Amino acid sequence: METHEFKITDETQVGQRIDKFLSESNDAWSRSQLQDWIKEDLVKVNDKVIKSNYKVKLNDHIIVTEKEVVEADIQPEDLDLDIYYEDDDVAIVYKPKGMVVHPSPGHYTGTLVNGLMYQIKNLSGINGEIRPGIVHRIDKDTSGLLMVAKNDIAHRGLVEQLMAKSVKRKYTALVHGNIPHDYGTVDAPIGRNKNDRQAMAVVDDGKEAVTHFNVIEHFKDYTLIECELETGRTHQIRVHMKYIGYPLVGDPKYGPKRTLDIGGQALHAGVIGFEHPVTHEYIERSTNLPNDFKDLLEDIRRRDA
Repeated sequence: METHEFKITDETQVGQRIDKFLSESNDAWSRSQLQDWIKEDLVKVNDKVIKSNYKVKLNDHIIVTEKEVVEADIQPEDLDLDIYYEDDDVAIVYKPKGMVVHPSPGHYTGTLVNGLMYQIKNLSGINGEIRPGIVHRIDKDTSGLLMVAKNDIAHRGLVEQLMAKSVKRKYTALVHGNIPHDYGTVDAPIGRNKNDRQAMAVVDDGKEAVTHFNVIEHFKDYTLIECELETGRTHQIRVHMKYIGYPLVGDPKYGPKRTLDIGGQALHAGVIGFEHPVTHEYIERSTNLPNDFKDLLEDIRRRDA
């Protein structure tokens, strides 16, 4: 079992229910699952067990013992996934906002992997039974397209392209603030946040991370941008945009305290392109913004008008 530690140092967090604080600190944890862990004494505050309605206090030291996923529990499910491309070796699938990519504690069902196991007969096994076919990931509250490998040869070929930075990955994001220039590049290494081990940050000893962006539309208080990843670090766009002073709208981890309540960050993986690992044909697919993202933009346009 893996343990996670948290220290309450931000006064704005004081008074939050502990299940709410922890679910916002780790995207993979749901509040209902955390409540179960609290009942099983797997969550301790200052070395003491607590009740699920406990409200965090300044300088609280929280330790969460995370249960491991049991591989035998992972079952195929008919989730009616949208498949944008498929052949004998690879597939491109759409992950809706709110769906976790692969099973993890608290998310044994309803994940992209559960749906893939139902709709696609063969999936690569390099990442084990919990992550069949999964070559790369996007966050739970990010919608968009993902590459899937149907055999190990294809899997290795796609991973090599990710390492060589040759995969095209474009995202649409809505950020706070008005970016004064039309395009830019953020070249800043990303690693674990030394003050919060469950978050990422720009750190001197981090891994190389490069994000290119260009402005699509300006609003009074926000900017709509397109981001293209050169690297693929955890939470890269979210961390980089916060770093330059334009955090993503709705982002519970990296956004400002006052942001729009839209159930997660306004981020959509709209374009994926790569060389087929077997035929060497170039494949690219794109998808429109989901309706909730479109509605958000229309609301902002009406508000500005």
